[in-house]
Amino acid sequence: MNQLIISAATEGEVNPLVPNLWEMGVVLVGFAILMFIVVKFVVPMFEKTFAERAEAIEGGIAKAEKAQAEASAALEEYKQQLTDARAEANRIREEARAEGAQILAELKEKAAAESARITAQAHAQIESERQAAVVSLRSEVGTLATTLAGRIVGESLNDDQRAARVVDRFLADLETQNAGAAK
Repeated sequence: MNQLIISAATEGEVNPLVPNLWEMGVVLVGFAILMFIVVKFVVPMFEKTFAERAEAIEGGIAKAEKAQAEASAALEEYKQQLTDARAEANRIREEARAEGAQILAELKEKAAAESARITAQAHAQIESERQAAVVSLRSEVGTLATTLAGRIVGESLNDDQRAARVVDRFLADLETQNAGAAK
C-alpha cells in the first residue's frame, strides 16, 4: 500500500520540494517593493533619529565637559581664594602679635618709668622727712642737752651761742661714736 501511494504521488503531481517559478517571481517582486519602501522611507527615518540621538549625546557630552571645566576653574579659584585668605589671616595674626608685644613693651616701659618716678619721689620725701626729723631732733636734743648740761654744770646755759656750741659738740661726738660703732 505504501508503494501505491508513492507511485500515485509521483505520476501527475509536482514535487513539493521544487519551488514554483510564478510564486517565486511574485514573492521577489513583493520583496523588492517592500525593500524599496524600507530603503526609501523607513531607513532615512531611522538614520535621522540616530543622527539626532548622536547629536544630543555629543551635545550632552560637550555640555558636561564644559560644566566640568567650569567646575574645575571654580575649584581652583576657590582654592586660590582660600590660600589667600589663610595668608591674610596669618599676616593679620602676626601683625596683632607684634602690635601686642609692642604695646606690652610700652606698658612695661611706662610702668618702669612710673615705678622709678614713684620711687624717686618716695626717696625725696623720705630724705626731706629725715632732714626735718634731724632738724627737729637737733633742736629737741639741743634743748634737752642744754638743760641737762645746765643741771650738770650747775650754771645756766641760756646764752644761745654757747648753747649752740655745746649742742654741736655733743652731736658731733654722737656721730663719731655711731660711725665708730657702725664699722
